Amino acid sequence: MRSYARSERVGALIQETLSALLKKSIQDPRLASASITGVKMTSDLKIARVFFVTGDPTTNKTEVAAGFKKAKGYIKYTLAQQLNLRYMPEFQFYYDESIDYGFHIDSVLKEIQDNDAKDSSPTEEEP
Repeated sequence: MRSYARSERVGALIQETLSALLKKSIQDPRLASASITGVKMTSDLKIARVFFVTGDPTTNKTEVAAGFKKAKGYIKYTLAQQLNLRYMPEFQFYYDESIDYGFHIDSVLKEIQDNDAKDSSPTEEEP
């Protein structure tokens, strides 16, 4: 059985707590459709890189990042109250590009599948 690094455990704990905080406490309308997809901690636990996506396609990712930047102090203070960590990390927020990349790959595969279906369709032979 693989033992997980402390940074992975702390990152998972921060992700879970921050997700709940977003749903319950943060009232910023820019963050209403934001979801946390992951938290990567540095090995010294000083920096938490928080990755997010937006559920609403009309929401601009830079607006959401600005919302997180404005709420950073509140987030850090609230998480410090809820988590018993010796040192509260500095938060950096990044848009998670992997979701968009996955949708792009899915659309390319669907296009290839549609082209193959058109190419393999039987053609009428002339007598």
